[in-house]
Amino acid sequence: MKSRTPKVLHTLGGISMIGHALNTARALDPNHLVAVVRHQREKVAAHITEHDPGVLLADQDEIPGTGRAVECGLEALAAAGAPAASGTVVVTYGDVPLLTPELLGELVAEHQATGNAVTVLTTELQDPSGYGRILRAGDEVTGIVEHKEATEQQRRIREINSGIYAFDAATLTEALAQITTENAQGEKYLTDVLSIAAQAGGRVSALVTQDRWQVEGANDRVQLQTLVAELNRRTVTAAMRAGTTVIDPATTWIDPTVSLDEDTTILPGTQLHGKTRISRDAVIGPDTTLTDVAVGEGAKVVRTHGTGAKIGAGGVVGPFAYLRPGTVLGEDGKIGAFYETKNVTVGRGSKLSHLGYAGDATIGEYTNIGCGNITANYDGENKHRTVIGSHVKTSSNTVFVAPVEVGDGAYTGAGAVVRKDVPAGALALTVASQRNTEDWVQTKRPGSASAQAAEAADQAKVDEARLRREKTGADSESSETIEGSEHGTRSDSPGAE
Repeated sequence: MKSRTPKVLHTLGGISMIGHALNTARALDPNHLVAVVRHQREKVAAHITEHDPGVLLADQDEIPGTGRAVECGLEALAAAGAPAASGTVVVTYGDVPLLTPELLGELVAEHQATGNAVTVLTTELQDPSGYGRILRAGDEVTGIVEHKEATEQQRRIREINSGIYAFDAATLTEALAQITTENAQGEKYLTDVLSIAAQAGGRVSALVTQDRWQVEGANDRVQLQTLVAELNRRTVTAAMRAGTTVIDPATTWIDPTVSLDEDTTILPGTQLHGKTRISRDAVIGPDTTLTDVAVGEGAKVVRTHGTGAKIGAGGVVGPFAYLRPGTVLGEDGKIGAFYETKNVTVGRGSKLSHLGYAGDATIGEYTNIGCGNITANYDGENKHRTVIGSHVKTSSNTVFVAPVEVGDGAYTGAGAVVRKDVPAGALALTVASQRNTEDWVQTKRPGSASAQAAEAADQAKVDEARLRREKTGADSESSETIEGSEHGTRSDSPGAE
């Protein structure tokens, strides 16, 4: 993987590869579940224990190979005081994340119904290069040959070993004791159990799946991303079949842990992660990312990034909203454009429409928070809470300096800085007369673009006044000339007396 992160801890749909494998194995309700670890043991073991505390950990020693890994798992069971292995032992892998409980359960059912010594899960590939090939005699499997040790004829076989088995416990234990490391890889191959069991008279057969994705592993990031895309395709398809409208499946990403009710709509560019739950008739997107967010019935969430929030029925969020953990929006409430919220409860019908921040606050019902309002919740050392009542109206650019409370039905004036509690029904104003310092820019910022603009504006006023005076003077002279001409016409024109 070219990574500090162990391969099996890389994720698909928000769950690690080993997490997917453990979930599938646990779904069979086994008496014991063992994880065999070695590479980057501490990281992997800690993750496994956090994901499923009931898993027994087994450490593989210096002897390499899958056969030795299984042997170490059985030894760990014995050391933990588990009864001697009996019944069915299922072996699967931590880097095969798309295997489903249904298919693994089918393998176990086939194994037990036929009384097999070993049942192996197989599939057919157009290009089986690198995989172990299934050797058959009729319907029965006689063995598995690894690609590196296969003959040219055997390499033409397309049925491949998935590495996933159901074993009779006694057969497995006896066969493992006979396996050596005398092979091209110097490993103790688990695949040798099949030929040993067959030679001892046990029945070995295969369950063939047509769904090759369920047995695909990932050895690099390219293969992993191929599996990620396939898991998402299956998840989105399942959501649509269950009643969700997905406008553009190609740009929609849904984790398998997400819950979607019928008649939900997902618009393009949407990502739903974690334990997000979307209720009936809600519309999500476009361009929205929600993680662990509960969205109520009929709500609309547009171009929003949210984590750990709850949106009530009929709520409206966005566009360009940022919901941080602890945000609770009540029924028919609104958190609008360019709003950030954190650890805030907004009551039914209340609106935080645009351009603001609400953190560590409680807001009552049917309150309207004006444009540009913020709760100043941090004093440099501690966070404090703002409480705003119901039916409150706040004007633009109000700042609430927490801790502070605003009573029901109160108002604030534009630009108010609320440092003291506001009684119910009161109007809070911060009144200061406006003072203009003339020519401040030209004095303090001479030569700047602002100063040049101010000087140009002043000059324009001077020019305008001059033109006005000149025009007024010209109009006066014109009037006198016209009057003189009229008098001259009456007195001086030819024929006049």
